Amino acid sequence: MADIKKPEEKKDEKKEEKSVPKDNLVESKHSIKIGGKIVKYTVTTGTMVLKEEVSEKEGEANKPRAQMFFIAYTKDGVKDKSKRAVTFSFNGGPGSSSVWLHMGVLGPRRVVLTDDGEMPPPPFKLTDNEYSILDDTDLVFIDPMSTGFSRPVEGEKSAEWHTFTKDIASVGDFIRLYTTRYNRWLSPKFLAGESYGTTRSAGLSGYLQNRHGMLLNGLVLISAVLDFATIDFNLNNDLPYILFVPAYAATAWYHGKLSFKAPLETVVKEAEEFAKGEYASALLKGASLTPEERANIVEKLSHYTGISQEFIERSNLRILDRHFFKELLRERGKTIGRLDSRYTGIDRIGVTESYEYDPLFAQVSGPYTAAFNDYIRTELKFETDLPYEILSDKVWMNWSYEYFQNQYVNVAETLRQSMTFNKYLKVFVANGYFDLGTPYFATEYTFDHLGLDESLRGNIRMAYYNAGHMMYVHMPSLKEMKKDLSKFIKDAS
Repeated sequence: MADIKKPEEKKDEKKEEKSVPKDNLVESKHSIKIGGKIVKYTVTTGTMVLKEEVSEKEGEANKPRAQMFFIAYTKDGVKDKSKRAVTFSFNGGPGSSSVWLHMGVLGPRRVVLTDDGEMPPPPFKLTDNEYSILDDTDLVFIDPMSTGFSRPVEGEKSAEWHTFTKDIASVGDFIRLYTTRYNRWLSPKFLAGESYGTTRSAGLSGYLQNRHGMLLNGLVLISAVLDFATIDFNLNNDLPYILFVPAYAATAWYHGKLSFKAPLETVVKEAEEFAKGEYASALLKGASLTPEERANIVEKLSHYTGISQEFIERSNLRILDRHFFKELLRERGKTIGRLDSRYTGIDRIGVTESYEYDPLFAQVSGPYTAAFNDYIRTELKFETDLPYEILSDKVWMNWSYEYFQNQYVNVAETLRQSMTFNKYLKVFVANGYFDLGTPYFATEYTFDHLGLDESLRGNIRMAYYNAGHMMYVHMPSLKEMKKDLSKFIKDAS
């Protein structure tokens, strides 16, 4: 008897639907005492999905592309949001999360370091930040793509966001989205960035204005770099050699390497005059410099930098930053920091031309990493098994500046245009005397050459602190920053 075959069961032809990325947000309530007054606030923590418009042929009007992580602090009991400022903050890198400004100066919780900004013995601690600016403004800390917990959605490649233009667009689009969802269009709005975050801020001032019609009240630029020609040591670019001299002088003063005694302010002012006068003229002359003129420059450059005349002569009158880090304290067996030259490090051998590590980063990376990872789960109740990318090598090592191909990165003109279009836009610039990453004199040069109309120059404020790139790790500087930032936000709101 032949086998009777049963009819095959029809398979479910319905395709499994792809999961749609969704916002993942958690709220928590807290309070803090600032300036003797209790501030009650709500923290919104998590990721928001960024979508992009695509052509109708692709069948999707708004396609999810990325999940941006942020932490927002908003003061409770505010009835009129138009009277309450909001500040969007981020750090630089490129490739850095927002943790440094968040837990170092602006936010209501602060990583505990010594008063001079050095690492205490582990385990590390958090404390209330009585110098937070939360009493003056709401705060939104943004982690750009591939930093913190920000990631592309499944199927997207993160490298697309690791460019100058896409970075500004994605952060700018997040700011627009947050502003819309949380009804902050009529609030005074500020951006606060550090290092490359200042480059991003200047770019955003133009992008937000031109793409979204969003005008800002102010920019807070901490350790600013708007024109990379001022810090990029290359052949046929003598600007950095000139603009780093006052910071070299401040560093030599701090470590007792100058042959004369004078207050710091006197030292840097003298070094500034020498750098933009005799020294700049000498480098401009090149080989036409007479032997007498050359000998004079060698002597004076050594006088202000603490570097030997022999080394300066062999270096053709030009001191590279990486050489300075290693050379200043070579006979002591120490290196000095790029981000904060008050700090010293120890290399394995003393004959290399540059240091093995930055001493400041060695002091802050452990405390900030441990404190944030505990804070996010225990206090803010946000849970994920993703690693929080504090500072990602994968991002900055592969960053694309294609927009500025065959030229130096320069967003100073974008800032000038923004300030000209919006005459109410104010800029606060925080400088550290001991910053050899973005020296204060290079920043001054950039703003002196901004091309801003005289009627708008009063919109720029400069402040100086006796610390480095992250001046807020120095407790006396943190206290001063609080006063300066509070006044700036109140005046510009």
